[in-house]
Amino acid sequence: MHSLESPPMNTNTPSVRIVVISADEAGQRIDNFLRTQLKGVPKSMIYRILRKGEVRVNKKRIKPEYKLEAGDELRIPPVRVAEREDAAVSPKLAKVASLEGAIIYEDDALLVMNKPSGTAVHGGSGLSFGVIEGLRALRPDARFLELVHRLDRDTSGILLVAKKRSALRSLHEQLRDKGMQKDYLALVRGNWPSHQKRVQAPLLKNILQSGERVVRVSAEGKPSETTFKVEERFSHATLVKASPVTGRTHQIRVHTLHAGHPIAFDDRYGDRDFDSELNGTGLQRLFLHAAALTFTHPVTGEKMRVEAPLDEQLQRCLKVLRQREQQRPV
Repeated sequence: MHSLESPPMNTNTPSVRIVVISADEAGQRIDNFLRTQLKGVPKSMIYRILRKGEVRVNKKRIKPEYKLEAGDELRIPPVRVAEREDAAVSPKLAKVASLEGAIIYEDDALLVMNKPSGTAVHGGSGLSFGVIEGLRALRPDARFLELVHRLDRDTSGILLVAKKRSALRSLHEQLRDKGMQKDYLALVRGNWPSHQKRVQAPLLKNILQSGERVVRVSAEGKPSETTFKVEERFSHATLVKASPVTGRTHQIRVHTLHAGHPIAFDDRYGDRDFDSELNGTGLQRLFLHAAALTFTHPVTGEKMRVEAPLDEQLQRCLKVLRQREQQRPV
């Protein structure tokens, strides 16, 4: 993208911007592109300026579904918006800064981070701050930062972020074609049987009136599959490696429940009695961690495997459980 006219220094004196679309940005809808360019501008306002013909491509009016082509000359009108987005992120500066320490790999095309538990991947549903907003605040010069996939708010571990549209396309293709291997570690209730190497159960997503998402096994749901491998056994729990073949919402959490072995401290699909058996281990969060990710680098084509260590709370929990095992009478 080449800006033919430098953007205004601050939002109080907006002026027209003329942008030339690069090959990397081609193929996306004009409304989606404008949302990345006009951060913090409500969707309704973007559609209004499109409808009124204030946005022009090659000096012509276009519809919101128009797909941009390389070389298109785009006129973006001045849009006056209170500095709402910056205001939303700035009170969390300490939290934003902590994200820098969570980055475990970065190059020109992508960024990999070890997301902390309790942080949403993006703002919304009453949250003004998410990982992606924090990263954009950390990298104000980055023209493009988009999530490749998602993690539940309480799940920790590897989160992949694309820094180029071409990288995002390549990584999404790998996700669709099952070319990306994700390995999670989960502490589940009871004795997971060694022969249970796979759970195939269709999942149906329901949105409750509160806006909360709840997923259940249902014949009407989408085909879903997770493979499992026992990593370590304890008297009342098993540490398993879970590798989702499909990528449904809450998939591992619902598949472990379906198998009769819910995950520790799962506030939605868990078992309070099992959680209470873990008293004294220091565990206060969902024991689900995206531990490793294998994929093909979108630029170099090399096979990459990145690993994210467990946080201190999960490590401490396992340490206490191991000590308990040693103290058990034979």
